[in-house]
Amino acid sequence: MNLNDKKLELEYPCNWDYKVIVHKECDIHDIAKCLFGEREHKVTKSKKSKGDKYRSYNVSTLVHNDDDRKEIFEQLKKDENVKMVL
Repeated sequence: MNLNDKKLELEYPCNWDYKVIVHKECDIHDIAKCLFGEREHKVTKSKKSKGDKYRSYNVSTLVHNDDDRKEIFEQLKKDENVKMVL
């Protein structure tokens, strides 16, 4: 099945979850506060890597449109402490 031609269809506004993987020394709450400021968001622990080098978290917030959702994704990816965003 090829999904490359498919566009994600969402009804906005909606809650969106980002899986954020960071180095274990990093404070995900500081990263989220810097990005979201006063915007309501929720951070929950997910998993840690086998060697405990990385930790993953679910970061949830209300997104208002497709551009908003993508911009948050890009801003998370740009943070030097973030290893990966899914």
